[in-house]
Order: sequence, then C-alpha cells, then structure tokens
Amino acid sequence: MTAANRFSLLRLLLPVLGCLGFAAAWVLLARALQSQASWLAPLAALDVAWMLHLGRVRRGWTRTLLAMISTLAIIALANWGIAATEIGRSMGLLPWESALRLGPDYARELIQLANSWLDQIWYAISVVLAGVITRRR
Repeated sequence: MTAANRFSLLRLLLPVLGCLGFAAAWVLLARALQSQASWLAPLAALDVAWMLHLGRVRRGWTRTLLAMISTLAIIALANWGIAATEIGRSMGLLPWESALRLGPDYARELIQLANSWLDQIWYAISVVLAGVITRRR
C-alpha cells in the first residue's frame, strides 16, 4: 500500500470514527438526561464538518454530500442506541447486546414514538447546517 492510498484511507476513516464517537457520546448524554437530546444534532454537524476539514477532504459537492450523509448517520446511530439502551435496560441487557437484537421495524417504531416534531426540526436543521458549513469552508 502506497503512502497516497494510506492517506486516502485516513481521510475516509476520520468521518467514520467521528460518527461513531459522537453517536456514542450522544447516547450516553441522552441516557443521563433521560431525553432524546436532539439539540446535539447541530453539534454533530459541526463535528462532521471539522472531521472533514481535518481529513483535508477537498471542497465540493462530494464533501457536502459526505457531511450531510455523515450527519444523518450520527442521528440514526444515536436514535438506535437510545432505543436499544431503553429496551435493554428493561430486559436486563447491556446496550450493545440490545442494539444487536433490536430489529429495524421495532427500532423505527420506538424512534418514531420517542421523537417529537421539535426533535425532527433539530435533525433537519443539522443536515442543512452540515451542507452549508462544508460548502463554505
């Protein structure tokens, strides 16, 4: 593997690690606050933009789309983790055990029940924010 390939792999690895780390922190904070903590979504967009900047991903539509998709991934992972944590707690499972057993239909139902219209507005704002920030920087 050449140095250029390793550098390119690192560029892609930074947003992935950033998404996983931020989603994990979001789940922990939501558990501590006993809420969805959807106000963290715009901070997730800022984190993604920063990771892409650190990875020196070139400006353009690819970077913008990557930022928006990464922000959506953080929102989805965090919501999945919050739902799994709540269900797992009542069943005596650890969060990661519950997350692996939680089916997509049940998870979608729990996420829809847990998120209000205000939470959805935070999520929409964060995706737009991710696109705007990465487009300008």
